[in-house]
Amino acid sequence: MNDWLFYLAIANLSICAIVGIPLVLGMRKIRKIGDISPDLDGPWPRVSVIVAARNEERDIEAGLRSLLQLDYDDLEIIVVNDRSTDHTGDILDRIADEHPRLIVAHLNELPAGWLGKNHALFYGTTRASGELILFTDADVVMEPTILRRAVHYLVEHEIDHLPMLFEVRMPNWLLESFVITFSVYLMTYCRPWQCPNPKRAGHIGIGGFNLVRADVYQKIGTHEVIRMRPDDDLKFGKLIKREGFRQELLNGAGMMYVPWYASIREMVVGLEKNAFSGVDYSVTYSVFAGVCMLLFNVFPFVAVFFAAGTTWWLYVAVILSLWGMGAWAAYHGKARLSCCLGFPLAALMFVFVQWRAVTLNLWQGGIRWRDTHYSLAELKANKL
Repeated sequence: MNDWLFYLAIANLSICAIVGIPLVLGMRKIRKIGDISPDLDGPWPRVSVIVAARNEERDIEAGLRSLLQLDYDDLEIIVVNDRSTDHTGDILDRIADEHPRLIVAHLNELPAGWLGKNHALFYGTTRASGELILFTDADVVMEPTILRRAVHYLVEHEIDHLPMLFEVRMPNWLLESFVITFSVYLMTYCRPWQCPNPKRAGHIGIGGFNLVRADVYQKIGTHEVIRMRPDDDLKFGKLIKREGFRQELLNGAGMMYVPWYASIREMVVGLEKNAFSGVDYSVTYSVFAGVCMLLFNVFPFVAVFFAAGTTWWLYVAVILSLWGMGAWAAYHGKARLSCCLGFPLAALMFVFVQWRAVTLNLWQGGIRWRDTHYSLAELKANKL
């Protein structure tokens, strides 16, 4: 028993080094939006902000009012109400009466072959007139100068696609821990610090802030290329990088936040739609990834209680490494550093969410998102 525990500890520590060192060094390369000047020498390009909203009555007013307070003169804001059944439409119409530059479009039908959000974003672009397009979510709250800073950076560095990380605010410590662990997984998977390098595969898209040149958006084929992708934001970034356009990620934590999920149940249900697509609908990969998380992110916290000698110290080193990665992610995301201690619990939650989503997607023959069922066959057909 001691032999396999020892060798598994060695494997755990090796993986921590392989994952952790690039993560720590890579995140240091990502610039903070607060360090960028809000001033620009030369004309400011027109920006069209596009928001897709469905049943967002809880958070949309705070998010929308923050957009209306953006310190940017040549700006239009387009909100597409995608078949909402709550008071979202009423809230939008009321705010539009107060602010003429807010354009509200109400959709009552969804064309075949489209996910609702993707179609709403695409529809918004047909009414946009900006040189730049900012895709954002209905519940994102932004600081007034953030758009000026982002546009300055995009223009100055001749960037085609500028996604931005943001602070995620959760109602309790466990959910905040989940966000931190999720961030470690996302950064490890996407390697966004590689985005500017055309020879590296790293790429990313952020649903809360995807700033892109309008002509580039047309050249990549618009949202039609990813019209059936529940993970549309990540695939949007992958598509832009694949087509050879310049991409870079900024960190907007501290100047932009989103209240993600209000409860654990809401989070588990909310992630049903994209947990399977995140592994490209591969059951094998989903099982493999889950087993690896259990072995390398959960088991060390158990093994430390019955290992001894050198093996015990190795597992202590693994645990400290995992906590260190979590603390690094918490620091960059403006979260409580103590949330890194929840890494094993959050990893268990992540495996549960993923395996549950895969099981439900297979059993139901697809996903149910925004009150619409999409078959697994048509989802799988939209490969990227």
